[in-house]
Amino acid sequence: MNIPLAERVRPKNLTEYISQSHLVGEEGSLTLQISKGIIPSLILWGPPGTGKTTLAQIIAQESQRPFYELSAINSGVAAIREVLDKAKQSGGLFTTKNPILFIDEIHRFSKSQQDSLLAAVEKGWVTLIGATTENPSFEVIPALLSRCQVYILHAFTKEDLEAILQRAIKTDEFLKTKTIELKETEALLRLSGGDGRKLLNIFELVIHALDISTNPTSIEITNEKVLQLVQKNTVLYDKTGEQHYDIVSAFIKSIRGSDPNGAVYWLARMIEGGEDVKFIARRMLILASEDIGNANPTALIMANNTFQAVTTIGYPESRIILSQCAIYLATSAKSNASYMAIGKAQQLVKQTGDLPVPLHLRNAPTTLMKELGYGEEYKYAHNFTNNFAEQEFLPEEISETVFFEPGENTRELELRQFLKNRWKDKYGY
Repeated sequence: MNIPLAERVRPKNLTEYISQSHLVGEEGSLTLQISKGIIPSLILWGPPGTGKTTLAQIIAQESQRPFYELSAINSGVAAIREVLDKAKQSGGLFTTKNPILFIDEIHRFSKSQQDSLLAAVEKGWVTLIGATTENPSFEVIPALLSRCQVYILHAFTKEDLEAILQRAIKTDEFLKTKTIELKETEALLRLSGGDGRKLLNIFELVIHALDISTNPTSIEITNEKVLQLVQKNTVLYDKTGEQHYDIVSAFIKSIRGSDPNGAVYWLARMIEGGEDVKFIARRMLILASEDIGNANPTALIMANNTFQAVTTIGYPESRIILSQCAIYLATSAKSNASYMAIGKAQQLVKQTGDLPVPLHLRNAPTTLMKELGYGEEYKYAHNFTNNFAEQEFLPEEISETVFFEPGENTRELELRQFLKNRWKDKYGY
């Protein structure tokens, strides 16, 4: 009974594995690869407690490959090289199938640590499976990422979490000795934050508390009992569950709504909940362009400098920098004109396809191209008054289409006047 419930009921094959049907269902991409015995190096990206480690172990089991596990938290380059050296040894240390090297929290590896994996992955000494809760596009070096397939694990649904509880009740040797009725599950699910491992840990705590207090053979689980038994002294904030997305949403909407007080409050909730400093800064960097844009171009510079600063400094000092940036963005003029413009342009591209580039805008690096008229009627703006010459910059089929509509703020009203002076009535500015 010293083994935690989450470990005791860990699925051992694909049949027992709950959720992620897009990966391990009958037609799942990983299911098909496992059945063919072709396992590429891959990155499993998803929230904590969604079965990344379990899935890696099952892949090794189903493909009958040796399995080695390292944690990025406490494994350095030396530990990595030790495993890789074993993999390269001849003489049957491993079977003819190359071993699987599983690295949990691979996003915590430094560049040098990730670099040490490149040759082994490239030459097939090992099949790498990395697990990460962070976007691998930002946290895994490009050279390693290009050698791996990325598979996304989705957060557990309410039905998934309830299925995990029911499976534990039916399969765990201790729980099978009890008659357990899940009369209410909302508190369990909310406290778990969508994390399956956390859910089972809380469930086990509740069961043992009730068992010790009354030693019943029949146990009824209600929201009231769960909340009484699970003492939550920390801020209710889970970095992957519904609270995570709700609080991030409230933070962004507070900044967009020009409320620095709301912004700082939700920022504090994220900081106290242990949110990744780079995640917060990255969200503000996106917002600086999407919601402020040319109404205040300095906002993007501020947000980018904030991202660079907190990446270097980390907590606890980064809280001050994040606060300064959040307040600056919240009190800035707002415009989503750039966001709307690119959206309109992309939509039109999808509708009209690859329209030809007007001849006068084409590049003419060869004599033949010049003879065909490429670039012939192009007007070099700097040769004209005010560095401007009216000419067509869109394909003929979509001439005079307006994508950028300046917002009603001081900066963009100036842009509107600038465009009106240049283009007169062509675009309706």
